Amino acid sequence: MADHFQLRLVDSFMLAPAVRHLVFERVDGQPLAFQPGQFLQVHFHYDDGTATKRSYSVATVGDGSSPVQRIEIAVSYVEGGAATRLLGELPHGGVIEASGPYGRFCLQPTDTHPRYLLLATGTGVTPYRAMLPQIEKLLAGGGREVVLLYGARNEGELLYGEEFEAFAQSHPGFIFHGCLSRQARAVPRSTDRSGHVQNVLAELGPSAERDIAYLCGNPNMVDAAFATLKEFGLPVPQIRREKYISSR
Repeated sequence: MADHFQLRLVDSFMLAPAVRHLVFERVDGQPLAFQPGQFLQVHFHYDDGTATKRSYSVATVGDGSSPVQRIEIAVSYVEGGAATRLLGELPHGGVIEASGPYGRFCLQPTDTHPRYLLLATGTGVTPYRAMLPQIEKLLAGGGREVVLLYGARNEGELLYGEEFEAFAQSHPGFIFHGCLSRQARAVPRSTDRSGHVQNVLAELGPSAERDIAYLCGNPNMVDAAFATLKEFGLPVPQIRREKYISSR
């Protein structure tokens, strides 16, 4: 059964013009046990008193083997959104209600495929940030490759892009492709790609024998990439999906 608790905001900064990174600690001082890829639900009320909630993946970098004190999430701004008003304007020291963790969008120890294809758009990349220690262990075992395709309109919207690039430089088995659909970088990288994630995916030549895929982000991207992977012969059990929908 999921745990319910209060979170206090201890730090925050803007990741992009419309995305805020928030760092919380539990008010009761307890750590949070979670598996990278899981999410929390934030509970609040509309102005008319109606109860509602929003889901946010935990962005905290951890290997899942021990609880964490700092609980990080990334929140996109939605014009006129109730969650945006709550989290976008929350001051340091402010307290919110939450529960979790939930979800099964996690790396599985039973996976034996040699290549992992991780696809994301927007804040859908946050689970992969949390997974970096697990990916490091995966690569250390040898015989594995992890490719992250991350779609954004421009380089300013590549959330945690510098972290992924630094990880790729220090881990040869990890490849990071920034897929920019509107505007190329001022100083392009050799690993950059032009266009949407689902279109760049075909360049990788997915195969059922080699690949397992994770898709997280905009529902249109997830659906299109899912269709592409099936065309390449990947069976549904080798395609894991999580759709991010911006809610008011």
